[in-house]
Formats: sequence, structure tokens, C-alpha cells
Amino acid sequence: MKRLSVLLPVLFGFFIMGFCDVVGISTSYVQTDFCLSETVSGLIPSMVFLWFLLLSVPSAMAMNRIGRKNMVLLSNIVTVAGMMLPLIHYNFTTCMTAFLMLGIGNTMLQVSLNPLMTNVVKGNALTSYLTAGQVVKAISSFSGPFIAAFAAIYLGNWKYMFPIFAVITLLSTVWLYFTPIREEAPERNVSTIGGTLGLLCKSEVCLLFLGIFFIVGVDVGINTLAPKLMMAKCGMALHQAGFASSVYFVCRTVGALIGTILLARISGAIYFRINILAALLVMGAMIFLSEAPVILAAIGLMGFLCSSIFTIIYARALSVAPDKENEISGLMIMGIVGGAIIPFLMGVAADAVGSLTGSIVVLVLSVIYLVCLSFCRNSSQSA
Repeated sequence: MKRLSVLLPVLFGFFIMGFCDVVGISTSYVQTDFCLSETVSGLIPSMVFLWFLLLSVPSAMAMNRIGRKNMVLLSNIVTVAGMMLPLIHYNFTTCMTAFLMLGIGNTMLQVSLNPLMTNVVKGNALTSYLTAGQVVKAISSFSGPFIAAFAAIYLGNWKYMFPIFAVITLLSTVWLYFTPIREEAPERNVSTIGGTLGLLCKSEVCLLFLGIFFIVGVDVGINTLAPKLMMAKCGMALHQAGFASSVYFVCRTVGALIGTILLARISGAIYFRINILAALLVMGAMIFLSEAPVILAAIGLMGFLCSSIFTIIYARALSVAPDKENEISGLMIMGIVGGAIIPFLMGVAADAVGSLTGSIVVLVLSVIYLVCLSFCRNSSQSA
């Protein structure tokens, strides 16, 4: 019971982590409210995800000074402050500032919450519980559009989604604050940013960093590609094709839930290899698929098969240098920038060949790297 009382507030923190995905549905609302062009509206997600590149390592450095739990609490305070801005005064500037603060808070949270889990769960169970956290995050990501719709229909304006998120975040903050978690004392000799980036010179750290880069890129890339495939290959309208993204999120949630159970019983390395090999076959087949039910099945399978890969790679990375867990966490979270770069490369490739086949090829190449990583003996070991 005591372990559960400590574990639950940490797991609930993953629900707050999922708030960054609400930028997808929010972009459509903001574009409509302020009559934005496609180019300007396309910059909105960057307000959230850019900070994973810029602040991950500095956040890890700060975490060395103030501790993991305090960093999580600080990230929540930043998020609450950002979520209240559109309610105080709703205009384009406050919305952009809210997304900016959401991105900063989420970066700090992802850097600190995963290592905090290592203070609650030890040994082989870590990968399983980190995957459980991803289940909670996936539920949050899936719930975001429904919370926005609830605010728009029953509260009169979608912007009331922000204070709902603020209240949930505040509850998480209070719960965690009053939960005693034993962690190592903050370090006196704090690593430098250069020293942390220097860890990438270690081959295994570099390989795992690229693994995070590509698995997040594949995740965001498929989510972006799914409705486009349904429109291009099946002639669907946008409002119909959007269902493909929902299929992806549901299957990813189910996959993470099943992964939580299986990873407590089998090797993470074996699970990684089986899933990523199957994902490569499915991804390659998507080039040739043309029927809507089959494409939807392939999209759902990709969500299911890739759902636990991030946590397997991340947990392995934390075990590479146990005395540098905070720094390693910062580097791995920095790899989330792959979610911005891979979709951009997909667009370039699609324009180059004149069809979505170019986008799929970029994803296939990304998955091929992950297959190679799964068979790299050191990097694929179970954490």
C-alpha cells in the first residue's frame, strides 16, 4: 500500500505530460478564431516542441541542483501559469504565450518525471512502469480533443479548456507535493551543458539518442500521415479522414497497456525486436495499400507495435550510466525533436516524388534504423 501511495501521484504526472498533444486540435481553433494562414498556423506546434531541443539539457542541469521532485513541481507551476493566460485575456499573443509555456513546462516535466520514477520503482520492473506511464499519457492525449469539445459545447468557448487543464495540473502538483519520495541529495558538483552533450560521444548513448529521435519521429509522422493517406488513396473528406488519427491513438493506448503487462514478464530486448520487425513489414506494405479498411488496420497496427519502443529505449539509456541519470534523461528527451524534423523531411520527400510514397519511404528508413538498434547487443539489452 505504501508503495502504491507513492507510485500513483508519479503516474498521474504522466497525464499532465499528455497535455502537449492538445496543440493539434488547438491549432484548428486558433486558426479559425484569428483567421490565420496555413503558414502561420503551422508554426503553432513549434511553440510547444521547439523547447525539447533548447531546454532538455539545461533542465537536466537544473534538476541536478534542485532535485527531481522539485523540478516536476516547478514544471507544473509553469504549466498552470501558461494555461491561465488565455482566460485572463484571449488574443493571439496570449494563446501563443500559453503554448510556449506549455512547451517549456512539458520539457521540464519529461526530463524530470521519468527519472523520478526510478526513485519509486527499481530493477526490471522499471520498463514496465515507465510503459504504464505512457498509457496514462496516451489516455491524456486521447482525451484532449474531447475536453476541448466539452468546453466549446457546454461552457460556450473552447478556451475554457485551458483552466480545466490548469486545475488538473494544480491537483497533480498538490498531490505530489505532499507525497514523500526519497531521492538522492542534489549534487554539489553539477555537470556542464558541454559535459552532458559530451556523453553523446559514447557510442551506446548516441545510438539510443538516435533511437528516441526516430521512434518519436515515426510516432508523430504516422499520426500526421494517417488522414492524408485516407484522403489521397480512398478519396475521403478531411472530417472523415481524421478518424484515422483516432484509430492510431486508440491502438497506441492499447499497445502501451499490453506492453506494461508483457514487459513485466519478458525481456525488453526481445519485445523490441519482435515489434519493430513487424512494424517494418507493415510500414513497407503501406506503400502498396489502397483499400480503406486495410489502411486503417495498418495505421492501427503501427500504433500498437510502436507504443512501447520509446520506454524500452529510454529505460536502457538510464542504465548506461547510473551516476548520470539526470544528464542522460535530458539528452533522451532532447531527441523528441525528431517529432518535428521527421515530419518535415516527410513533406520534402513527398513534394520531391509527387506523392505520399515519399513520406512513407522516410518512415521506412526511420524504422530500419530502429530494427538495426534492436539487434545492437548493448543497446537492445533489457533495462
